Amino acid sequence: MTNIPPSTSDFTLTHPGFSHIETWVFDLDNTLYPPKCDLFAQVDVRMRDFISDYLKIDPVEARRLQKLYYVEHGTTLNGLMQVHDLKPAAFLDYVHKIDVSHMAPSKHLGDALSKLPGRKVIFTNGTTAHAKNVTNQLGITHHFSDVYDIVSVDYTPKPNRASYDRFLADSGIDPTRASMFEDIARNLVAPHDLGMTTVWVRPGEPGPERHQQMAHEGAEGPHVHHVTDDLATFLHSL
Repeated sequence: MTNIPPSTSDFTLTHPGFSHIETWVFDLDNTLYPPKCDLFAQVDVRMRDFISDYLKIDPVEARRLQKLYYVEHGTTLNGLMQVHDLKPAAFLDYVHKIDVSHMAPSKHLGDALSKLPGRKVIFTNGTTAHAKNVTNQLGITHHFSDVYDIVSVDYTPKPNRASYDRFLADSGIDPTRASMFEDIARNLVAPHDLGMTTVWVRPGEPGPERHQQMAHEGAEGPHVHHVTDDLATFLHSL
């Protein structure tokens, strides 16, 4: 976790579904930036290469395990830890060394964040270093008071309920006065059960493989209160 000076706002929300919100919780990847930025394509390749080297297997088998562990364990990292007793630090450091220079700063999103009253935090299955790398490039780091990463929740990933419990305990956030923005619909089940207002940031059309479809699975359920294809525009509408 890291502390970043929070932004403040004198704006008043007019949307009745969000008038009670004091804390805005955002996932990072494919939420604060759109999937078309294609950052995860770099992470995806680096995961495969790490697994191939770590387990001494060919890249095809490494990719198969990578996606299998994501489906069965919530994240590839969690699968590697559970099945192969991987120590996570080296994996996290390696897979998040990516180039974000092609991403343009997002003034539209920055303006929307500046108008949200209350506290804004990031809660990610990635790392704080990765979050800062991305938000610095987008020009929005200063809007967030804290980043809660996979390390801060003892490597227990979303959508595991224990991950959210630890996050809320550490942050002191009242879930009944908080909203959660996520690109993976199933990651909103626990926030909904805890009393948070949920927003699914739809990540475009899914591909044919199971791991590509999982972000959409359950999106029609009652745990998804709001849906948007454009985070910045949605926030401006509030």
